[in-house]
Amino acid sequence: MKTPSHDLPSESAQSSLHDVLSDAIRFWEPRRIVYNAALALVVLVWAAIDWARIHAGITLESLLAVLVLAVLANICYCAAYLVEVPVQWSAYRALWRQKRRLLWGFGTLLALALTNYWIADEILPALIH
Repeated sequence: MKTPSHDLPSESAQSSLHDVLSDAIRFWEPRRIVYNAALALVVLVWAAIDWARIHAGITLESLLAVLVLAVLANICYCAAYLVEVPVQWSAYRALWRQKRRLLWGFGTLLALALTNYWIADEILPALIH
């Protein structure tokens, strides 16, 4: 069933690319700091829990691997823009702007789960060998 156009907000029709990108950056980039801090906290907790094994495995190669993983985590964070920009141009812009915190929350929880997985199942076992 087609929704009558008078039921949809018209705010998105007047939104320029500049407005949409500015709004997206204002929302997502301050939260990137919290996202990175949360991931760093997970790494620090794992380091505190298993410092002996981690300390023995610290090499230039392992530090570069951690750097690559941090960059990949931030590239994944940028995936939010792939959702943000098209939705902001849709008729659901106002609703999206109210609910996009949910995407940030779920994405951050997924990143925390993946970080725990990589440390527990990939990084720590590699340090044993």
